[in-house]
Amino acid sequence: MSSPHKKILVVLVGPTAVGKTAHCIALAQHFGTEIISSDSRQVYREMTIGTAVPSIDELNAVKHHLIQNKSIFEPYNASMFEREALETIKKIHQRYDIVLATGGSGLYVDTLCHGIDELPDTDPQLRKELREDFEKNGIESLRRKLKKLDPDHYKRVDLKNHQRILKALEVTLSTGKPYSAFLTRSIAERPFHIIKLGLNMDRSVLHQRIAKRVDQMMKAGLLEEAKELFSHRELNALNTVGYRELFDYMEDKISLEKAVDLIKRNTRRYARKQISWFSRDTEMPWFAPENVKETIAFIEKQFK
Repeated sequence: MSSPHKKILVVLVGPTAVGKTAHCIALAQHFGTEIISSDSRQVYREMTIGTAVPSIDELNAVKHHLIQNKSIFEPYNASMFEREALETIKKIHQRYDIVLATGGSGLYVDTLCHGIDELPDTDPQLRKELREDFEKNGIESLRRKLKKLDPDHYKRVDLKNHQRILKALEVTLSTGKPYSAFLTRSIAERPFHIIKLGLNMDRSVLHQRIAKRVDQMMKAGLLEEAKELFSHRELNALNTVGYRELFDYMEDKISLEKAVDLIKRNTRRYARKQISWFSRDTEMPWFAPENVKETIAFIEKQFK
């Protein structure tokens, strides 16, 4: 292995429902190590069914970290995740040379591997005013403000994602400097060697797996879970596929059948975004989820 670090972090990524959990458990059992979740929603203890948290058997098979250790009422973001993940990796590396991380949250994976730009604190009152503007006037109002205040970031941001636009406006208006000025994109040094692996499969098969998973979630009680969280639906953590569609059903905006169809459709769209995000890394090797022996051989090859 060319890296001077003898400690390894293996990062396993891929779209939702592709089979990351089972594959990562098989790797952890082979290498005799533990798993860190890099999923931005499985961290919340109130969201179990809708976030496809590993089963009790899976959690017992291999020790997992950063799963259901936060509440939806606690503030949490990628920067906090980075600090917790690095501290956890450091502790595991005291016992094992290899640590595994898996998840489908592209921002969390990038933050774990490369770091994140430190953003300044913002004014809570300003945040409230911007959100009220969005709720009253829609996303187009936010887009116009961002285009005027930070045209560089306007060209790069996902203009359909109101959360990203709100964040950029918060920072820009709080500091008097454009949000893009804080995005240095400097890559942080890590005290371990990183091996990235991607899992993917034929799109039609993935879509079948997504549909089957959503049906299983509904049978497992996703609607009941969503009903328990309905009164807190304004929280950012609950702006998540699987919950927001059921909230619309509970508000009599759509039928239950339509809500389930939309969960399947929106999950397919999310999977496409995940594949697109991870495919930006042109050096990422891709494997079929059932080919555990191939990923083991690839990892072991890096040691030689």
